[in-house]
Formats: sequence, C-alpha cells, structure tokens
Amino acid sequence: MQRNLEELSNTKFDVLVIGGGIYGACVAYEAILRGLSVALVEKQDFCGATSANSLKTIHGGLRYLQHADFKRMRESIYERRTLMKIAPHLVHPLPVLVPTYGHGLKGIEAMTVALKINDWVSCDRNHGLPDPQQHIPAGRTISATECLQTMPGISADGLTGGAIFHDAQVFNSERLVLAYLQSATQLGLQAANYLKVTDFLQDGDTILGAQVTDALTQTTFDIQAKTIINTSGPWINEVLGLLDQPLSLPQPFALAMNIVTRSLFDHDYAVGIYSKANYTDKDAILKRKNRLLFIAPWQGYSLVGTTYSHYNGAPDHLSVPEQDVQSFIDEINHAYPPAKLTTQDVYFVHRGLLPSSQTAPTANVQLTKQYQIQDYQQAGFKGLISVTGVKYTTARNVAIHAVDAAVSMLGTIAKPSQSAHQPLHGGNIENLSDFLEEGRHTLDAIADKPSINHFLYSYGTAYPSVCQHLEQDSQPLSSQNLLKAQVAYALEEEMAQTLSDVVFRRTGIGAAGMPMEAELQTCVEAMKTKLLWEESKAQQELKEVKSKWVLDSPSFMGGKTATFHGM
Repeated sequence: MQRNLEELSNTKFDVLVIGGGIYGACVAYEAILRGLSVALVEKQDFCGATSANSLKTIHGGLRYLQHADFKRMRESIYERRTLMKIAPHLVHPLPVLVPTYGHGLKGIEAMTVALKINDWVSCDRNHGLPDPQQHIPAGRTISATECLQTMPGISADGLTGGAIFHDAQVFNSERLVLAYLQSATQLGLQAANYLKVTDFLQDGDTILGAQVTDALTQTTFDIQAKTIINTSGPWINEVLGLLDQPLSLPQPFALAMNIVTRSLFDHDYAVGIYSKANYTDKDAILKRKNRLLFIAPWQGYSLVGTTYSHYNGAPDHLSVPEQDVQSFIDEINHAYPPAKLTTQDVYFVHRGLLPSSQTAPTANVQLTKQYQIQDYQQAGFKGLISVTGVKYTTARNVAIHAVDAAVSMLGTIAKPSQSAHQPLHGGNIENLSDFLEEGRHTLDAIADKPSINHFLYSYGTAYPSVCQHLEQDSQPLSSQNLLKAQVAYALEEEMAQTLSDVVFRRTGIGAAGMPMEAELQTCVEAMKTKLLWEESKAQQELKEVKSKWVLDSPSFMGGKTATFHGM
C-alpha cells in the first residue's frame, strides 16, 4: 500500500472516496471489486477518528427483536457471518451473559422465548463457515445461582437467572479497516492518508473532483473524479460546506465514549449489567434512565461502554474532560460495586462522534437508527453522494448500496458484489487453530508467546511479509525484534507516517494503555532510521503519543496510568 500522489493527481477516477474509516474503506473495496477505478483520501490517518472508537462488537441484531425488526436482524446476522468468514483472524465469536430479573420483559421466561426466536431467525448463522471455532452456538439460559457464580457481586434482588447468547468481537478494529484498504489497493485502489479535501472542482451543477492539501508537505493539487462518495463521518458538514451553495440543515452528532480498564471478570463472557434506577439528583449521570452497560473481555482487559452525550463542537477539537470519565466510572461502580474503578484503572478512553437523530438536546441521546445515503442531484449537485452510518457490523452492506448509487449516477454497468466472498488481506484461513499452531511453530524462537499470539491475530496470513523485515543477524529473536519488523512493515507497506500511526493503528501496542518505554523507544529509533528524523522531530512525535494518556491534555484519550499490562 503505497502513497502515490502523482498517480492521484494524473488520473481521472470513476469514484473518489472521502474518508478512510470503516465506511470509506468498505466503499472503496466494494467499488474496486466491481470494476470501477477508485481513489480514497483521508485527512488524518486511516481509522484514526470515530472508527477507532468501538466496543469491538459485531452484533447479530438480537436487540432488534424487541421491535420485531426481523429485516434488520437478518441483515446483521448475515454481516456478522460474512466478517467471520472473510476476516477470521480478526473477528471471533464472543459469548455474552445478561442477568434476568423478575418475570417481565427482563425476566427469565421472556429471555428464553427471545433466545428461541433469535435461534430460529438465525438458523443459517453458521452456513459457509467451515471452521467450527467460528460457529455461533444456540442461546441458553442459566439459573440464578450459576449467574451469581459467574458474575459475583451483581444485584441478587429479583435475580431469576441469566441469558447466554453469542455475538462476535473484533480483535483489532483498526487492522480490520487496514485489511479492507490493503485488499482494495492490491486491486488498484489509489489511497492516501493525510490528504485533506479543501475544495470541490465544479462546473456549474456538476462535481468534477476535489482539491486536496497534503498535510505532510502543505502542497495542494486536484483529483479528478466522475463521482464523489463522502464518507467523512463527523466531518460531513465541513466537507459539504465546501460546495458553492449551502445544503440542508447540518447533521447533528453525539459523543460516544468507551473505556478500557483492568479486567473486571475472570471469565471470557461479555456481560450486560443494568445500571441502577434509584439515582440521586446530586449526580448528573444518575439522571439517565436505566440502561444496559456492556463489559467485554478484550486482550486481557475489560472494554466498557457505551456512554453518549450531546456534542456541538468541531470534530477536530474533540476531547474528553476528566469529569466525564469520572461520571462514567461512577455509573459503572454504581451498577457493579465490585468493580471499584478509579481513574487509575482507566488505561484508555475511546471517543468518537456518531450521527444523532436529535437537533435539540434532550435528557437521553438518540442515535440515528438507519444509515443514510444522500444523492444531491436534486439539490443541484451532480456527482456527489454522502454516506452516514453508525454500525461497524453493517458497513459492508451499506457500501453495496452506496456503490449501487454511484453506478447509477455514472450510467455504467458494474460487476455484481463479491465482497462477501473474497477473504480480506490476511484472512485466507480455513482453520484458525491450525493457522495459529503453524505460526507459533514458525516463530518458536521468540520466547514471548503472548506477543506471538497478538502478532498472528493482527496480521493473519500476511505475517510472513512482516517477518521479511526481521533483522537477519538478530539471534535469538525477541519481541523487540518482532516490533522492529512491524514498524518497518508499517512504514513500507501500510502507509504509516507518524509515531501515532505506528503505536495506535499499525502495531496495536498502544491500543489499551501506554506501552513500556522500551517499546516506544524501539518504535522511535526504527522510524528515525527509516524516515531520517532529526532528534527534535523524534522527541516531538514521542511527546504527542504520550499526551494521549494525560487527562488534562487537549488530545486526551486515556487514563493517568503509565503501566502497560501486555496484550
């Protein structure tokens, strides 16, 4: 995956995609698979904003059952199955346990019926998945005693049992986006990060492309395209503001926050815990209605979410005040007292902006329920489409509809969609256990086994390409040698430009807390050598990365802890 600005400026593309998050990556991959010429630009780094903020859960749509929305359930079930098939190294089954209370809608009887209906609606949930490890088992219920044994410390008042079902979890959401982009670039996509769209190329009512500015060199050039698909997420209003004439009312957004903490349970279940309803007026977070907090095991930690709040600021200046983190901690501790969380237990804070359905603040935030694909021809702009969505799970499906709209606009004939059948980069794996065993044997010289597992899950079948960057004279091999190879691969094959790109979105060593100083120094030294950085540049990059764990920093994304607990 190379950053070829000359090719971008000298080619007229069928489609230019603005935005390199999960929706942009899926749209670009879908379009290139269907025979269109495609370019993609991202103003920061790929998956560096909202798409990095995720509970890492790929949902099967059980929540839609309460509204009898079987269409959305079927869509989610199909997309969950597809992701486990095309990216088996990154997407795995996740057992979920939710306690049942009383004998109403949250009771054991209602959940038993719900699980039976869910199993019936998802009867083909394992079709086409040859690896039994990727299979989603049937739902079941357990007794109150067993539920308390699994989740000690939850409220026993009115507890009637627990419901167990399975969804799926993304091991590394950033690398899933990269897998889409790498798959697309292998088929001809021209993609570049750190290219900001600064204007549209217009001829009357027709969009002819976009002007972009390179954040790394401050140079400006044009990219010609017959159609533009705007997947810029919370920057959609800013991008549309570049048009000659203003469009409709701007899309409102809500701030979503998830936190990474020390592990709160000693089992592999994700758990749903109801936040208490007997809240006081003194605490702002306690004014919210009773809701389900989701606590998932993830790489040795607990991932807790999601809390939402209204947001009216600019997306470029998004930050999380310490009091908001403390409020969320208070809510978690109130719902599950054994957690006893403090800010010192918060290793990382994920935050992002999601489309909201509310134009005016209310007590509870309402996200947009359905994706939106907007064609602006009737507004006087031919050749422009915008896509907004909320869910990782259905991004591929939304991309199909977006590309269908672009094909119609182009007046051409495209190939049928194949994105549900082609393994993503690193995902050509028939049996995950066999793949992991073979990989561990190949890397047996490295003593740090957890690092090997993390490495194999991250890269899948592409890991030998990373190993080609191992220094030949490094014997015996160590996890640091492997990290150096990852940095070299990130720079040469994954378009990493900054230390943040490497730490947060290529190697994943900063995904859940501040890495060890030795790991950061390994990355810095490797980048200094490859990119010919001056010492002042290296220290500036290091300072920027470390600021992600300072609570009062404008770029705050994590807690005060300076300890890395491993992957």
